Amino acid sequence: SRRPGAFPPPYPNGWYRLLDSAQLPRGAVRSLALLGEHLAVFRTQDGQAHVVDTYCPHLGANLAAGGRVVGNCIECPFHGWEFRGEDGKCARIPYTEKVPDFARVRTWPSCEVNGMLLVWYHCEGVGPTWAVPEQREVTTKEWVFRGQTEHLVDAHIQEIPENAADTAHLAFVHGPAILGGSDLRYTRSKLWNFMKHIWKAEWQPEPEPDEHCSRLLLQHSATIFGKHVSLMDLTVSARQVGPGLVFLLFEHAFLGRGVILQTVTPLEPLLQNVVHTIYYQKNIPAIIPKFILRAECIQFERDITIWNNKQYLPKPLLVREDSSIQKHRRWFSQFYSENSTRLPAQKGGLDW
Repeated sequence: SRRPGAFPPPYPNGWYRLLDSAQLPRGAVRSLALLGEHLAVFRTQDGQAHVVDTYCPHLGANLAAGGRVVGNCIECPFHGWEFRGEDGKCARIPYTEKVPDFARVRTWPSCEVNGMLLVWYHCEGVGPTWAVPEQREVTTKEWVFRGQTEHLVDAHIQEIPENAADTAHLAFVHGPAILGGSDLRYTRSKLWNFMKHIWKAEWQPEPEPDEHCSRLLLQHSATIFGKHVSLMDLTVSARQVGPGLVFLLFEHAFLGRGVILQTVTPLEPLLQNVVHTIYYQKNIPAIIPKFILRAECIQFERDITIWNNKQYLPKPLLVREDSSIQKHRRWFSQFYSENSTRLPAQKGGLDW
């Protein structure tokens, strides 16, 4: 019942994760609701994944509820109409010889990269304006899957990447030891006061032709009883690609290299599905990347407590040291269009 504030359009334009490639075997059909849309996702027997509108244009049956893959088509469970995955055109109607040219279902641009299937969303139907970069070490299997976490966040999508530009919160929220857990009431407990995380951060948007990207360079170190522990020195380069994808690249002097892929997918205007997937060097014991993912998870859950309860302020009260927050908002505004869906203002009464 909190007041969400006067937030921007709920669905920015960009690429969003639908699911992991492994969750869609050949011949499978999945129904997904996100970005204010209902989508049917299916994989043909030749391995190609397709994304179409869920509802059949004939009489509105749900293609993903009982529908099946036939060749390169999805078959409607109601009357057997078959729609091609690549262009949505109806290829066959069992009880008529002539299929009307206008019989088609809407298709969505999609791609499979870094072990996941993504869909392109644009409020005005414009096609993809950039490609999702491939993490070479993931594709070549130099780095292997070492774990995944999933969270639901009750906030507007813009709140999540904005943290990258909010360097002041790092010392306050993420400075206390991870051993203190994620409950903000106890993270500053004297019990864990002997350990501190120290963060140095710099956020910058990237120049053309990658103006849809930004970079956060993080230098992490730690002290125990005031003594610097070099084992905990870590360099993290976070590359944001569009509104819903972040590559967190880790480099450690002798614990190796890896990446956490963070994806943020809006299920509703104020409900985000956030997945962190870690890939790490094969020759490094699995406990190392699992520890890194666990630490990331604890730090992320500290942020979730703030996001789940905060209000979005279009005109925040900032001091000079907060200038990168405004810079980030100007950068993020490129993902909205003139016709981006805006939610109607909340009424004060109980009128339906």
